[in-house]
Amino acid sequence: MGDLAVETTPIPGLLVVRLDVREDARGWFKENWQREKMLALGLADFGPVQNNVSFNSNRGATRGIHTEPWDKFVSVATGRIFGAWVDMREGETYGATFHLELDPSVAVFVPRGVGNSYQTLEDGVAYTYLVNDHWRPGTSYPALDLADPTVAIPWPIPLDDCEISDKDLANPTLDQVTPMPAKKTLIIGAQGQLGRALQVDWPDADCVDLGELDVTDPAAVATWPWHDYALVLNAAAYTAVDAAETADGRRTAWAANATAPATLARLSDEHGFTLVHYSSEYVFDGTQPEHVEDEPLSPLGVYAQTKAAGDLAVGTARRHYLVRTSWVIGEGNNFVRTMQRLATQGASPDVVSDQVGRLTFTGELARATRHLVETHAAHGTYHVSNDGPAMSWADIAGAVFELCGRSSGDVNPITTEQYAAGKATAPRPMSSTMSLAKITAIGFEPRDQRDALRDYCQAGMRP
Repeated sequence: MGDLAVETTPIPGLLVVRLDVREDARGWFKENWQREKMLALGLADFGPVQNNVSFNSNRGATRGIHTEPWDKFVSVATGRIFGAWVDMREGETYGATFHLELDPSVAVFVPRGVGNSYQTLEDGVAYTYLVNDHWRPGTSYPALDLADPTVAIPWPIPLDDCEISDKDLANPTLDQVTPMPAKKTLIIGAQGQLGRALQVDWPDADCVDLGELDVTDPAAVATWPWHDYALVLNAAAYTAVDAAETADGRRTAWAANATAPATLARLSDEHGFTLVHYSSEYVFDGTQPEHVEDEPLSPLGVYAQTKAAGDLAVGTARRHYLVRTSWVIGEGNNFVRTMQRLATQGASPDVVSDQVGRLTFTGELARATRHLVETHAAHGTYHVSNDGPAMSWADIAGAVFELCGRSSGDVNPITTEQYAAGKATAPRPMSSTMSLAKITAIGFEPRDQRDALRDYCQAGMRP
């Protein structure tokens, strides 16, 4: 009998769990897997979906070394084993080993890519393990010779005296094994302004747009290899705010902004990947001067309603980052490039002056995303934009004109009501300013929007 405890090992992610076994004259009882307590001690929330038991009749039964592409939580229900593990993942710790004797009071969490093996030390051993993916026909994975001289596992019972399957006897040595690669990153909506910026931070990611993967198509979703990914960045969205008020636009907006995120949230839980989804300050009605993450949703138009529905769906996934942002500026057609063009053409545009917020440059948004992922920030909702005082669209247009050598006075400020007169427009939030307190509290420092705007405009004016 002892307290529940978790210990690290020389293999990253491989954890030894000391279980609290309660004994009396009748026998013993233990909580073999207790999610809440074990997560609090540092175990991964690995989401087991299958429980397997391997009964071994005789002492000396030896199995492995197998490197399945899923996480495992191994223990014994009866008897004792000698367990041995080898890191078979690409990286600096490839070939690292660890071994330990297990009885019912000890369990081991084995991360994906670490080879697992054991040898029974008694007759009648029941070896049990939880896994977080279902076995699939045709699944291949690295295996290693139990007697490999490089890892030199000190088996208590000589292998010549053990019962070993023909398949395990034919496993290759370490120098013949192809290491298991890490799971990949998938960028959805890769050709949009944000998608292109994310590719800079994740250059090795798989990148898809609607032509390669339509997440609203059940057939396409069913055939996609979601289990290959550790991280999915969903930069796809329907952003035509006014067109969303039409019959066709309404259907497209709901499919892209609500149905697709709901599908990705379900897939995240099924396959264990982290989902990053990007949303908008439009989920709020704009009556608050500054929006915080837990402000009640209050969308005004169809686009806003679909984004709010997507927020609710993504929030159901266990591993998610919901990143709300505002006034996104990247490579391609956008408000700032339009103002630059008008400034160089000698125009004096009418620009709305009663909607205020902050710009978010796509490079900043990608940088914030990487910060969330790499620091393993708590899953949940984060507001991200550039920093600095809130500005109106007219203020921003004036700043662009000045950067182009024109006077800010060449921009004519008008009201939202004046802008909408005679047009079929969707309602807009009057305040788009979001609090950055939560993202800065975890160490991210957003850049001032005025500095970012200067650099963006100067880059756009270079030949």
